Amino acid sequence: MQFTYKTNGVCSTTITIDVIDDIVQSVKFTGGCNGNLQGISSLVKGMSVDEVISKLENIRCGFKNTSCPDQLARALKQYREE
Repeated sequence: MQFTYKTNGVCSTTITIDVIDDIVQSVKFTGGCNGNLQGISSLVKGMSVDEVISKLENIRCGFKNTSCPDQLARALKQYREE
């Protein structure tokens, strides 16, 4: 299932995520720090939704209360709830 999450409080504006059988198949950030976000996308590919959430939630960017990795975790938590 592919879905798009609108981010909040970070430089990226959206995250498009493809999940099949609870495994992250792909992640694409729009905006943000391109190289870092490509790295995150590559690292989480093949991981379970729960593993990505546990590794990335509550990461902060500078003085912000969130980060692009945290927004990815929030997107996957929302996916879980639906």
